Amino acid sequence: MRLDYDIAICGAGPVGLALAASLVEYGVAPQRIVVIDARSAEQGARDPRSIALSYGSRQLLEAVHAWPAGATPIHQIHVSRRGHFGRTLIDRDDYTLPALGYVCRYGAIVSALDTQVASLGIAAIRPAAVIGITETTDAATVHFGERADLHAAIVIQAEGGVFSDQTRKALHRDYDQTAIVSHVTVSAPIAHRAFERFTDEGPLALLPQNDGYALVWCARPQTTARLLALDDRHFLAELGQAFGTRLGTFATCTPRHAFPLGLNAHAPSTARTIAIGNAAQTLHPVAGQGLNLGLRDAVTLARALSQQAQPAALQEFARQRQPDRHLTIHLTDLMARVFANAPAGSLSQTLLGLSLGLVDGIRPAKQLLAEQMMFGRRA
Repeated sequence: MRLDYDIAICGAGPVGLALAASLVEYGVAPQRIVVIDARSAEQGARDPRSIALSYGSRQLLEAVHAWPAGATPIHQIHVSRRGHFGRTLIDRDDYTLPALGYVCRYGAIVSALDTQVASLGIAAIRPAAVIGITETTDAATVHFGERADLHAAIVIQAEGGVFSDQTRKALHRDYDQTAIVSHVTVSAPIAHRAFERFTDEGPLALLPQNDGYALVWCARPQTTARLLALDDRHFLAELGQAFGTRLGTFATCTPRHAFPLGLNAHAPSTARTIAIGNAAQTLHPVAGQGLNLGLRDAVTLARALSQQAQPAALQEFARQRQPDRHLTIHLTDLMARVFANAPAGSLSQTLLGLSLGLVDGIRPAKQLLAEQMMFGRRA
């Protein structure tokens, strides 16, 4: 069978595009790579969601010359439970870094990567929906339906979608939480400080961005349905009650959107196909690790495939990524289940306050937490 490409990447989100650009950086000929996506490049660029990128992710994106313009740096991360003892403050000055992380619009990340991938001469097939993938001994075949099939030595699934639309994987947990996302402004902002505050129903994150904050407010589905039905004035008043007055009063918000939350993780692979990013592991947004973990997947896989675009490379990739994936998935799951969902007066709530205080007071523990959030575990 004649191969059309050595490597076919299904999904032109940040992880798929970062993989394509990284492959060329590691020496793979761009004409042997193709990126496939159901959305057009213009649709991806218009995506308004806000994403938290770790400092380590900035390093990975800069290495492929695709750091997006306009990212807001995070200098401090304040983690607490409102009205209870214990908090942790992670500061960039403790690690001699320009920032702990950055907040950026998803569409800006995609645009920067799209521009770089196009400049490298990597082929793109979009919009085109993949309806199936089959394998033979010598190749994997991508099926499109009306479009002709495509044959490649290796196919990477990098299009994960959102939790509520995914097929159930081996490690699956519905947290019975929904995230409300919006952009809000306040009367007394603290420049470059991000907040993660645990409430009785889940975490509430405020990430500095432009003239305000990207909001991710996790709560029970019944609560989020009620909050979404409120007008802006009453919604902002309830947000103030949940968060407190550390930033003054909440002044404005953009249209609100909601997404069900869960864990759906399993890195399926065959002789010639493998999943990375959200296609391999969809996480709760607590600590903002999902995309950062996916970018580490992309770079590690690019390095393995640059040596040989064959099944052995996929096995080596899985071996290298197992420790980081395992730690990040289970740490995020622990935070979501035990701490981010602790009812008032519960033992978990007490332990949360104690643990935050201990982490803040024990430098090695604080450093381990910060390094995991900034860099993860790299092979």
